[in-house]
Amino acid sequence: MIIETEGLAKRYGRADALVDLTMQVDAGEVFGFLGPNGAGKTTAVKLLLGLTRPTRGRATVLGAPLGDRATRGRIGYLPELFRYQPWLHAREVLELHTRLIGGGVDRSRRAIDRILEEVGLADRADDLVGGFSKGMQQRLGLGVALLGAPPLIVLDEPTSALDPVGRADVRAIIRRARDAGSTIFLNSHLLTEVERVCDRVAIVDRGRVLADGRLDDLLGARAVRIRATDLTPAAMTTLGRFGRVAAGDDGWLTISGIDAATIPDAVTAIVASGGRVHAVYPGRATLEDRYLELIGPPGSA
Repeated sequence: MIIETEGLAKRYGRADALVDLTMQVDAGEVFGFLGPNGAGKTTAVKLLLGLTRPTRGRATVLGAPLGDRATRGRIGYLPELFRYQPWLHAREVLELHTRLIGGGVDRSRRAIDRILEEVGLADRADDLVGGFSKGMQQRLGLGVALLGAPPLIVLDEPTSALDPVGRADVRAIIRRARDAGSTIFLNSHLLTEVERVCDRVAIVDRGRVLADGRLDDLLGARAVRIRATDLTPAAMTTLGRFGRVAAGDDGWLTISGIDAATIPDAVTAIVASGGRVHAVYPGRATLEDRYLELIGPPGSA
């Protein structure tokens, strides 16, 4: 077990930042940690990295108690907000962090070149970091997290500053790191990115895990998206018999967990209630659908 927490909690004054966080992260998986702002995600990451102490509960990371100094050197970390010294070259940043990590890390120029190539900065290795765009800074930070092929890599919003090509590159890097033996703990607001790269996810709110499992288990095998108008409350109640119903602001409904054979019956029920059906797209529920089902749409609290 790479990460295991039980009843982990953190309180700042009278405010509970994290309440009863219980979860497990297995070796060799990409684990997505999701939730709205204020859900306790950042606090959880700080606890796992030993940057703050829990108020109660217990946890282990790489088999050691929270805050174990030797374990910290075995964790790669890309924070959401970071800044490197602008007067250093990209290669110098990696060399500096290689020295900070200490023993067990290849300090050769060739090893640094491999990391620069991996994150797409090989041609900017000797450029000053102060001239880097936010996206290039993000790539450099990812390179720092990959140094030494750590058994656990914690990534906080790794694609937030990247364009679509950059995001695809990061997904490929994450998969290669996993295939090489690292476990990836990914904290992100970009649900489509998480869905594309994660093996398992936990959805948290107010410091508690609402759902935890493999994507296939969380999303279900089948769903249908229906664009309909003139729906009555009675029609919505009827649709609930076919599966979990999530309504969007744009007139689209998603019915998750529906039997494919009953999709025509659901459409018939809408029409029979006086509703109008404009489009039907059978498929599978998205992570966003499941997330909104658990958390609720913005402003619903």
